[in-house]
Amino acid sequence: MELISFGYLAALIFSILGTGLIDRRHGLALFVSPIATIISVFVGVAVFLAWDLVGIELGIFFIGPAEHVSGILLAPELPLEELFFLILLSYSTLVVYRLAEKRFK
Repeated sequence: MELISFGYLAALIFSILGTGLIDRRHGLALFVSPIATIISVFVGVAVFLAWDLVGIELGIFFIGPAEHVSGILLAPELPLEELFFLILLSYSTLVVYRLAEKRFK
């Protein structure tokens, strides 16, 4: 029996929450304009998921051996953790952009 590990998923969720705390403290995105933030993150995630699916179809992207992932797949070769990674990537990029915009304006 294979042991399911949620370590990486937990780290991603922890990081998303940390990004949310930074966002809230500095009033950057979600707590200033929630609908625009959700749409922006959704579009980013959708673009990167499409990119991933094309890469999987071409045989470029695949799941290698990893002991810290859950093994739950959203699609062939697309682990659950990828979705949360893309949310973190899109949200943190938006927060960094807004912080830079605020600081250098």
